[in-house]
Amino acid sequence: MGLYHTPVLLRESIESLNIKSSGIYLDATFGGGGHSRAILERLGKQGRLLAFDQDPDSQQNVPADKRISWIRSNFRFIHNFCKYLGIKGVDGILADLGVSWHQFDTAERGFSFRFEAPLDMRMNRESGKTASEILNGYTREDLAAVFFKYAELKNAYALAGAIVEARSLAPLENTRDLGCALKRFIPRNAEHKFLAKIYQALRMEVNDEITSLEGLLNQSIPLLNPGGRLVVITYHSLEDRIVKHFIRDASVNGQLRPINKKPILPGEEEIQQNTRARSAKLRAAERTEGNAHA
Repeated sequence: MGLYHTPVLLRESIESLNIKSSGIYLDATFGGGGHSRAILERLGKQGRLLAFDQDPDSQQNVPADKRISWIRSNFRFIHNFCKYLGIKGVDGILADLGVSWHQFDTAERGFSFRFEAPLDMRMNRESGKTASEILNGYTREDLAAVFFKYAELKNAYALAGAIVEARSLAPLENTRDLGCALKRFIPRNAEHKFLAKIYQALRMEVNDEITSLEGLLNQSIPLLNPGGRLVVITYHSLEDRIVKHFIRDASVNGQLRPINKKPILPGEEEIQQNTRARSAKLRAAERTEGNAHA
């Protein structure tokens, strides 16, 4: 097996968590386990880590460590699982919202336009609609909304029209079908950038990523112990805006204290080593005293 994933902003995210050796921490996006391993290195024997991932492929990366509990679930259900496990509060929550290298590079998952593969894009392949089902089933208006909201494409309605026109002849089932449907819109000198936006928009819709993020954020404050940290790494302007506004509003309400006024960005060296880190932004906040677990 090749490299599953290189964690982004690893040092910065671990420092932002301000880990206590006996604390309980939650990695909402386990993936390749890079962030989880770094957390475990800082934890003592009494420390505990809950690692969430809805993709069963990630289970192969779970270290043989009694302090970690791997939970195959979307992170929008963290409250339910903590309640089930009898955990009333945690000392830190980390979420890295990026897609793993493994998911991008496994052709049959359909996350990348680099391969001819079925248009799936589900993080959890056992539930939900595939990208193909969305492309073939959504109305032109709904498809346009997806491309405008998640890819910020000004010609979203025209793109949706091309898809509706193409599927009237034959269903769009694989990455080649989608490329052919949108061929006349693909800029000659910016093919990669354009297709990346299209695939990003579809992936976010398939996995209902914004709803999941909002669910995670809304559950984080009641779960965090006073002094506990929330650390979120985003890769999309909409995601970053949601996290920014959430921390701002919770700060006004006296529930969170921002750790950094501006987001932490990867340095040039990290971007050169891992180009997928280029759009990453890290925001962190600390739970204030009072009203915990209300």
